[in-house]
Amino acid sequence: MKKKERLRGLVRSPKLLWDILVQGSYDFTYDLMPVRMCHMSMAKRLNLLKSGSLFVYRRLKPWNWPLHMQIELTNYCNLNCPVCPIGIREMRRDPKAIDVSLFEHLMDELGPYLLTASLWAWGEPLLHPRLEEILRIARKHPVITLLSTNGQTLCEEAVINALITAPPTYLIVAIDGLTDDTHSKFRVGAKLDPILSGVRRLAEIKRQEGIEFPKLHMRYMVMKHNEHEVPRLKSFARENGFDLLTLRTLSIIDSSRNTHQAFVPEAKELRAYDYVGQNLIRRSDFICQQPFWFPTVFADGTVVACEQDYNAQHSFGKFSAKMSFADLWFCRQSMTIRRMIRDAPESLSFCRNCPYADRWAGACSIWAFNLNSKPRPRVKTRGFL
Repeated sequence: MKKKERLRGLVRSPKLLWDILVQGSYDFTYDLMPVRMCHMSMAKRLNLLKSGSLFVYRRLKPWNWPLHMQIELTNYCNLNCPVCPIGIREMRRDPKAIDVSLFEHLMDELGPYLLTASLWAWGEPLLHPRLEEILRIARKHPVITLLSTNGQTLCEEAVINALITAPPTYLIVAIDGLTDDTHSKFRVGAKLDPILSGVRRLAEIKRQEGIEFPKLHMRYMVMKHNEHEVPRLKSFARENGFDLLTLRTLSIIDSSRNTHQAFVPEAKELRAYDYVGQNLIRRSDFICQQPFWFPTVFADGTVVACEQDYNAQHSFGKFSAKMSFADLWFCRQSMTIRRMIRDAPESLSFCRNCPYADRWAGACSIWAFNLNSKPRPRVKTRGFL
């Protein structure tokens, strides 16, 4: 969060207080994806209001439960992207898909409080062998669900059925080129045909059955080799049935390799960071909220303060059937890690190379284009089924 975003939140607090506590509604964007939550339960309203205290002071033992959560369905992938820890072989965790019962246990405990659940981290979530069960469990809870995919299995019948039977709120599809050649320069090993075939099929089923979800979101990461395609993106996205298009900037990661530099676009407005030569300019206007309201649960149940700690160097502990999330969220170990991130981020490698801290913009995506007539999905969090 940028300091100006924190100030904006404080200024808006009287209106937010009324909307949330009295009306039970909340409008917000998640990386430029707009959502309206309505009919929120009192537990969710109170948790959201408690989280507001973090705009003033980031307590090591928060008053609130998480507002958002990243949940890693798998930590293995079918591609080899050059700035991803899996693609560059820096992931040291054993390949694993999250256990369905563990996922259900997690959602049962946190579902009453969460606003969003992002169902991916460092793997390809559509490779989960029991994807439909996972989505059905998530669908039971009053939570906005987001699923991000490279789309290589999106044309498979089982995947299509899962996404229609228990749809996430947003299906985010990574397309980083309008031809196989352009797309595969970053998404190494990827083909466009299975992606576009799957998206068009989903769009047609939605049209035939008159259903709103999943919102089909094309996410395009702008880089040096594909920035010339930007003027054609909106027509391409419309032609292939997408509801939303966003342009995303390239992030650095906690890695000893500096391969991201070769992908930095020429156009300054399409860069995530400002540079002097090849060195990015460090900023001082970032306030990290991840360990206070946006933790990550990896596929084996390990809870970390931020998904950038992809090898779980500093974990809160491991969530399991015998260990509640509350035991980890409010424990002394989590407080110690929050203190390090709040007061001495330079002591942690994943904080030194934080992909968010030095950005000129607050979100990773910088441009968004609504491609249909419903710009903000309404998600009723009571009677969600």
